[in-house]
Amino acid sequence: MARVIRQYTVDAFTDRVFGGNPAAVCVLEEGLPEDLMCNIARENNLSETAFVVPTRDDFLLRWFTPKCEIDLCGHATLATAFVVDRFVAPGREVMNFHTRSGVLGVRKQGDLFAMDFPAFKLREVAVPENVDRVLGIVPKAAYMGRDLLLVFEDEAQIRAIEPDFDAMLALDGVLLHVTAPGKEHDCVSRSFAPKHGVAEDPVCGSGHCHIFPYWAERLGKEHLTGYQASARGGVLHGRLSGDRIVLSGGAVLFARSEIFV
Repeated sequence: MARVIRQYTVDAFTDRVFGGNPAAVCVLEEGLPEDLMCNIARENNLSETAFVVPTRDDFLLRWFTPKCEIDLCGHATLATAFVVDRFVAPGREVMNFHTRSGVLGVRKQGDLFAMDFPAFKLREVAVPENVDRVLGIVPKAAYMGRDLLLVFEDEAQIRAIEPDFDAMLALDGVLLHVTAPGKEHDCVSRSFAPKHGVAEDPVCGSGHCHIFPYWAERLGKEHLTGYQASARGGVLHGRLSGDRIVLSGGAVLFARSEIFV
C-alpha cells in the first residue's frame, strides 16, 4: 500500500500567487529515507522541497534541491513556517526548526514571518578573471562567504544580466549573488545556483545572509529592505544583530496535494 504524504506548495517572499519563490513543503509523521526525499524533490523540480517532522515541542526540517540536500534555505523555511502556522500547529508564537544549520527560530509578525538566521562573514576577494564570460559585465568588487557575492554600480546592470550557467560552474562559492544599490529598496539582487541544479533562484533567503550584511555595513543601517529582481520578483526585510540576521517576508498558498509513494 502506498504511503500518502501531505504536500503544500507555497510562494515565499511575496504577497501574491505566482510571485516570490515557490517551495514544496512535505509534512511528515516521521523521517523518510534520503533517496526518497531526493526523488520527491527531483519530481517537484522546484528550487527546494522542504520535509518537516513535528516533534513534541519543535520541528525537524530538511531541504532538498532537485540535485542534492542543502545546509540552509530561507524561502523554504519561510514556506514551512507558513504551513505549520496554517495547517499543523496554529497559534504558535515561535516555531523552532532543527536543521543542519542549527536551531532556526521563526516568529509570526502580522502578515510576515521573521526568521533568525546566521549572517555569513564576508572577505573581499579578487574579481574572478572569467566573470565577463559568465555575466557579460565586470563588477566593481567581489566578496566570499559561503557564496560568491559580486557588487555592481546600479540596479539596471543587475536586471540586464544574462548569465552563462555552464561557465558559472567554474566560479568559487556555492551560489553566486549579484547586487547593487536600489532605487525603491536598499538593494537589488539576483541569485544563481547551477551547482545545486537551480539556474536562477527566484528569491534567495540564504543569499541575503550575505547581501544584507554587506549593505548594512556600507549604508550604516541595521534594518534593510531588498528586492530580488528575478522574473518572479520578491521582497525581503532584514535586521542585523551581531552575527545573526532576522529575515522577514510574506507567503501565500498556491496548492495542496497528496503524494503517493
